[in-house]
Amino acid sequence: MIHHLGAERKKELKTFCSHNTLRFKSLELLNLSLTHRSASNEIDHFHKYPGPLPRVNNERLEFLGDAVLGMISASLLYQRFPEKTEGELAKIKSVVVSEEILSGIALELALDTVLVLGKGEDQSGGRTKKAILADALEALIGAFFLDSGYKPVEVFVAERLNREIDRVLSKKISQDYKSELQELSQRLFKSCPVYKMVKRSGPEHEQLFWMEVIVNNSSYGPCVGRNKKTAEQEAARLAWEALN
Repeated sequence: MIHHLGAERKKELKTFCSHNTLRFKSLELLNLSLTHRSASNEIDHFHKYPGPLPRVNNERLEFLGDAVLGMISASLLYQRFPEKTEGELAKIKSVVVSEEILSGIALELALDTVLVLGKGEDQSGGRTKKAILADALEALIGAFFLDSGYKPVEVFVAERLNREIDRVLSKKISQDYKSELQELSQRLFKSCPVYKMVKRSGPEHEQLFWMEVIVNNSSYGPCVGRNKKTAEQEAARLAWEALN
């Protein structure tokens, strides 16, 4: 169910579209993509419908947008890098469609300024929460796909993802190998990696840590770092690359 929009909200959404070279035939659909679930109760409260009212939020559009985003990002990587393996492409894709990157793109679009949030969520800083921003961007992509078809949304997404792909390849973004290794280990072995400190050395203010990671009874490392986190990331990288 999509609610009728007031003149002020329509103007706000048209300005948002203009600034981001977006064209929506249905501003109501765009508005739905920007409506967080925290607003549902308040929307219900202000509309007197007989019987139960379906929840009005962007979660279904987010589901669709996630699939569309996955298709576009995979297609971009496949076409741009014919020399890279499936594992290498998956590694890049996991970064460029991560919550960190998507929330950053959402902020570039000023999507935070047009979100519809419940009062409590808004007051608790919901407009700056990465999960909410990333989900809303996916919902926006899903709505754009329904409104205009695949080609326009592909152009819109590709323009932004290509920049992120270039940044990943130029090493401006660090890989979260611990997260990637955990996902891989759970998928392959139904178990989580275990990190162990082999040793540490040096004075208190300049200590070095040697860490290893055990995945499915195989040990990788040890790797050294100025702190445990850095050493764990390096050990996770070794394991991730070996298992891929």
